[in-house]
Amino acid sequence: MHGSEIRLRRMVRAAQVKASGLVDRRQRGWADRPSEWAHVCNICGWHGIAFAGPAHSEAADCPSCASVARDRYLHWCWTHRVRYSRRQRVLETSPRLGEQYRRHMSQVVSYVASDYDESAHRAMLKLDLQDLQLPDASFDVILTPHVLEHVPDTDAALRELFRVTAPGGSVFLMVPMATGLTAAPTEPEYHADHTLVYWNFGWDLGDKLRAAGFSVECLVTQPLIDRVRRGQFDTNLTASDMDELSLLKHAALRDLTAIAGEREAIRYGFVPDAYFIVWHGGVPTA
Repeated sequence: MHGSEIRLRRMVRAAQVKASGLVDRRQRGWADRPSEWAHVCNICGWHGIAFAGPAHSEAADCPSCASVARDRYLHWCWTHRVRYSRRQRVLETSPRLGEQYRRHMSQVVSYVASDYDESAHRAMLKLDLQDLQLPDASFDVILTPHVLEHVPDTDAALRELFRVTAPGGSVFLMVPMATGLTAAPTEPEYHADHTLVYWNFGWDLGDKLRAAGFSVECLVTQPLIDRVRRGQFDTNLTASDMDELSLLKHAALRDLTAIAGEREAIRYGFVPDAYFIVWHGGVPTA
């Protein structure tokens, strides 16, 4: 999808919202807004000249709410793919952000935060993705950021996520995409919270989502699609957490959907583009 199509879709959605009189409270944060700004936090509403730290999914911190770029991207994908409802039942697994964020989320939707080992996070529920002790169709939306790579049995986790998502609902799955094809680490690997990594995921994660029953789209930024189309797989990105050449060589244009244009990616901090990939799994309506 090209930038002009993205802008047209935004205009249509804005017109629909205006006509309905419905205000999307997910996109109205709580922070003060300076008069001069070039960057925006779509979680808390902060506007300013620059994010703190380098451009990276784990950095570019919001000075107000401390969201990093990947937090904002997952929130962006949810708010730009699912129509707003105050009654929407949302589960977020191991959210990074603290009490102010969770309080805000609880004010705009019916929100539940979960965690498994509670070593780095505290949440309302303690849940194991491989065996969710929840009734079928418990949630309309599930946000799961950087959790699945820490789960031994990927297929069991995806089946459980499908089971507890209501018909017509959505799962937004974000994992580090380190390489073109999924593989286990060659030696023990841990993330910053000292949690063991079982899998370095690649594009074949989409096949696993389909096998679990989901309809699948892979949400990326327009600049990434443009690079894949041009065959520009290597930007000399120096990164120990990603094989950029392997990742993009295995990307298929037919599987990629643009959720943000170049201007939006820069404004909200969704750069470098290869770090911003979210899997949107849809559950068929009954």
